[in-house]
Amino acid sequence: MKKILAILMALACLFAFAACTNDDVQDETDAATDAATDAATDAATDAATEEATEEATEEATEATVEDPSVKSEGVMTYAEYAAAELDTEVTIEAYVQAKQGWWEKEGQGVATIYTQDADGAYFLYEMPISEEDYNKLVDGAKIRVKGYKAEWMGEVEIIDATYEILEGNYVAEALDVTAKLGTDELIANQNMFVAFKGMTVVASTDANGNEAAFLYGWDGSGSQGSDLYFNVSIGDQVYNFTVESYLCGADTDVYKAVEALTIGDVIDMEGFLYWYDGVNPHITSVTAAAAE
Repeated sequence: MKKILAILMALACLFAFAACTNDDVQDETDAATDAATDAATDAATDAATEEATEEATEEATEATVEDPSVKSEGVMTYAEYAAAELDTEVTIEAYVQAKQGWWEKEGQGVATIYTQDADGAYFLYEMPISEEDYNKLVDGAKIRVKGYKAEWMGEVEIIDATYEILEGNYVAEALDVTAKLGTDELIANQNMFVAFKGMTVVASTDANGNEAAFLYGWDGSGSQGSDLYFNVSIGDQVYNFTVESYLCGADTDVYKAVEALTIGDVIDMEGFLYWYDGVNPHITSVTAAAAE
């Protein structure tokens, strides 16, 4: 009898252990299933959120793309500005591409600014402006300007200007005008951001009759910090280019690059198509010519 009771008790314990083991396995299975479900749900949520964010960013970017050819009511197109008579009032909208340093003239802050739209460029000469607003006019900033169209030594500019800073942004790419050098077509691009490719540095002559790759000042009588003047040629035509120190001072890469030139160097350049009794670009970049 005692043996039978012992056997029955052993069997009961065995069944109880098996039941407990099955419960533990089920609990672990349930936990693993829950974890996998949570991970899949999180991954799907993250993917949906990322996709929505990317779409929103793309839409916002597309919404802020500026059409530089669009003008507000009462504002001239570039063609209308170009056709306007000298000494007449003009109103334009354009985008800052570069600016010369701010300074005070007769107690009034002024700055000379290079601006452009999709069709042409406008040179704002000594425009009265506060130093605070001058600092706001980063490259690409949009402004509306009212002033008078003027000309000095062939350079067409806007003087006695007033301005309003607007919402918008546009930075022009350099237009290659190398092939237009020496033609009547070139002046149509006056004041634009342009490029010159594959031009050769030729000798300049300083005040003492010595040859040099560049001069400090137009006649070589200046010193470091003065405007740089240097001659370049393409074919048999020679042109005089400038690094305007108010635009690109002695600490800039282009100023140092011109100081390092030697006669015979072949270079590519970018800058603004300024005019002074003929083409006299204000150069902002000089690099060794790209290999063909």
